[in-house]
Amino acid sequence: MSKFSILSFEFKESMLIALQALSANKIRSALTMLGIFIGITVVVLMSTAINGINNSFQKGISAMGSNVLYINKWTWFSNVPWWEMRNRRNLTMEDYSKFKALAKLPVAIAPAISTLQTIKFKQRTVNNVFVNGSNAEYIKTTNLTFAEGRFYSEIESKSARNVSVLGYKVAQDLFPHGNALDKYVKIGAVNFKVVGVLDKQGSFLLGSFNPDQRVYIPIGTVFKYFSSNRNKSISIDVRAASPAMVINTKAEANGIMRKVRGLTYNQKDDFGINQQEALIEAYNKRIGVIQIAGLFITGLALFVGAIGIMNIMFVSVKERTKEIGLRKAIGAKKRTILAQFLLESATICTIGGIIGLIAAILLSLLVNQFIPTSIQYSAVVIAIGVSLLTGIISGIAPAYTAAKMNPVDALRYE
Repeated sequence: MSKFSILSFEFKESMLIALQALSANKIRSALTMLGIFIGITVVVLMSTAINGINNSFQKGISAMGSNVLYINKWTWFSNVPWWEMRNRRNLTMEDYSKFKALAKLPVAIAPAISTLQTIKFKQRTVNNVFVNGSNAEYIKTTNLTFAEGRFYSEIESKSARNVSVLGYKVAQDLFPHGNALDKYVKIGAVNFKVVGVLDKQGSFLLGSFNPDQRVYIPIGTVFKYFSSNRNKSISIDVRAASPAMVINTKAEANGIMRKVRGLTYNQKDDFGINQQEALIEAYNKRIGVIQIAGLFITGLALFVGAIGIMNIMFVSVKERTKEIGLRKAIGAKKRTILAQFLLESATICTIGGIIGLIAAILLSLLVNQFIPTSIQYSAVVIAIGVSLLTGIISGIAPAYTAAKMNPVDALRYE
């Protein structure tokens, strides 16, 4: 008989004995699996949630455009004191007109202003919706796509018509059965015709930037009906020709804005030129904290589970001392005894890990109702791999203890 055949026979025999041992102590085996079950459930659920959030965020951020600059009174996530930014002069439509006349590099420039309003259709109401006012060129500064309809035209924009484009979530809340196009919704106290509905493309992590939770109307209409916004600062959205041109476009925009604002060489900028990178950096910091916390909790759960398995395996070795002695007396080698207990430990962990994996997948479907989740094949492989590795590491000490037993002493054990 070849060496491979001998090893194969020993493996099958050890696996059979391991399964018999687990079957003989069902409750103890189930309790032993509990720690691994919890650890694997946590790690897979965390992985699916983080992947889902990442996918949603990347999709939402791409809707804004990677080559878009946002010139604003406020600088995002900066070290400039908030009170200093608050005291800056507002950006006005006059600033926008002057900037547009001087800028050469951008492919699209649009003014933008937001107002918080209540949107109604018959008996349905959506509160605290960001209503974005801009002109027809605004759509060129984004990557927004439409489920139906269109964006408002230049004529509608210049004449401040009562037309609107609904974000996906707003449309879903007001028109759960669809057919929003050409209906009239009430924004504040004014009726607006729906000319377009956006595809789902945002992320809850984008907060007020999320296009799914916005409504878009001409900027002149904002000034006409919502008088409190007439003296508010606008934003100037600038799209560079390509991501590679963002740096040059930003440098040009900074120079033009300083000229438009009448700043001398020794005066600080009284405006901010913001990019997606600021949002992405802030997001990465937050998601990094979540990942560290998740890894700590997962590691703790697996560590507790591993200690429990090691303890139970030592108990199992003690209980089966005579069996070990008998097997060694009739010729069982150290490696055979070692493999038997390692397989037993690994089997407990792998079964616990598979059950935990199934539970995590089911839970992720539930969690997906509240935050986006995404199940990855890598999570499945990692879950099973971690379970197996935990079982082997937990079983090494008990298995080694069993393998080095003296058969005579083991047979005398009471």
